[in-house]
Amino acid sequence: MATVLCVGVDEQLVLTRVYILENAGHRVVPAKNEPEVLAACAENKFQVAVIGQMISPAGKLRIHQLIRQHCPGAKILELYTVTRERVLTGADAWLLVPSQVPSDLADHVQALAAS
Repeated sequence: MATVLCVGVDEQLVLTRVYILENAGHRVVPAKNEPEVLAACAENKFQVAVIGQMISPAGKLRIHQLIRQHCPGAKILELYTVTRERVLTGADAWLLVPSQVPSDLADHVQALAAS
């Protein structure tokens, strides 16, 4: 299973993602802002980073850049919604989600970790 960085600004959504991923056997480190992303990258080797759908487009771009720079081995999965479209052209994968957490999140994370 993978070590996953889970970045999001909505605490309840992040907790739900952590629960889903941990129940699938992944080790998950949550982060809600850029300093927490940097600290997490300094202390862990991530296979996958999940960037939440509620982060602003500018915030997603900054977090994407930090992950690429400080966690270069991590595959990035950008979550997005119909109203908050994809932003990260350099992400490794994208997942359109409803307003809550997708039930197949763990499958997408596992596929990225295995690639």
